[in-house]
Amino acid sequence: MCDDEYTPPRPDLTERQWLDLDDSITTTGRPTPAPIADGESGVRRRAVLGGAVAGAAALTLLPQAAHAAQAAKASGTPVTKFPLPTRPGRDGSYAVLVTGDAGTGNKAQYAVATAAKKVCRAERVGLAIGLGDNLYENGPESAHDDEFQTKFEQPNTGIDVPWLMVLGNHDCSGLIPGSGGDPSRGDREVAYATTSRRWHMPARYYSTALPAGRGGAPVVEFFALDTNPVASTVAQLDPYFRWNGPYMREQRRWLDEALSASRAKWKIVIGHHPYLNNGKHGSAGSYDGFTIGHYTSGVHLKELYEEVVCGRADLILSGHDHTQQILEPTKRSRGTRQIVCGTAGKKGDGKAHGDHPARWQNFSEHGFMLLKASAGKLTVDVYTVDVDTATAHRVHTFTSTSKLRAHA
Repeated sequence: MCDDEYTPPRPDLTERQWLDLDDSITTTGRPTPAPIADGESGVRRRAVLGGAVAGAAALTLLPQAAHAAQAAKASGTPVTKFPLPTRPGRDGSYAVLVTGDAGTGNKAQYAVATAAKKVCRAERVGLAIGLGDNLYENGPESAHDDEFQTKFEQPNTGIDVPWLMVLGNHDCSGLIPGSGGDPSRGDREVAYATTSRRWHMPARYYSTALPAGRGGAPVVEFFALDTNPVASTVAQLDPYFRWNGPYMREQRRWLDEALSASRAKWKIVIGHHPYLNNGKHGSAGSYDGFTIGHYTSGVHLKELYEEVVCGRADLILSGHDHTQQILEPTKRSRGTRQIVCGTAGKKGDGKAHGDHPARWQNFSEHGFMLLKASAGKLTVDVYTVDVDTATAHRVHTFTSTSKLRAHA
């Protein structure tokens, strides 16, 4: 979740139970131990959701298979995509724009995009990454929702490159905006990719490698994940999307095999929810202060990162927290470095909530990052943005000339 008002009172509730809590949440914000009954009424607690709840409720009634078919049918005629880069730039590196949590459609998003556009031109950026929460607050209502235009295409006009997109919790809203309670909504963003020149999402999870040229191994390969079924703030009702259901078992198998098969110099996993995080949402396994339950805590995403990703990927790029962080590799991460970049449309509360060792971090400003990958080094430039002037300022640069991960 990305707003305090949506923080769940206790882990692993269904969305209907959550909405039906009524006044069992006291004025101090602490839940009472009263049981949750089907007949309890809690609409007053969630009046802030307004019509969004009613609209989302109707959507969640669609079976997953029918929902996916509907999204695909609505996608229309495919368009000619902006091509993926086929060779490094003149300096031997690929320049990649990194943004996250952008899709507000507000002044800040447009200012960050305007500032990023100037940097992209100067740095000859050939690829961009969107780290989820692409359409606040509820995600798309269909594969041709006009918010794709106002919250993605229009702000990013001029950044005419493929955008590797991943699904965030707001893209998969169910009854409650941002809950991640209806992962099947993500099918609409996959379907939209067939009609957009920029939006690159061939599947809900996928990999994209950028070649070295002359038949060599790829310089960098990105592994895009769908983290929602194991990091939602409510329990998943559809068995297909449960934390141990067919979807997550298949995604885990795919990721394990794809990382093993990759010959890329740099392996970078991208997913909305972070593994380690000093922002207010916390780290996987203890999201928003919860340490129990299959969902709200993100414990099974923690397992996925630790058992499949750590020690095998060089970077994990995530959004979700509206901060910018370059965290140091730790014994726990086995050399894999966590980077958080979720400030393209929203910004943090100005203070650290965790103490993971950090090379650099910022909790109060909008911004983006620029990643440069070559056979010899990996560089990350951090930019903050003055929203009033739409001006970017490079505030930190990190470079590695050797493998970040402890072992292949």
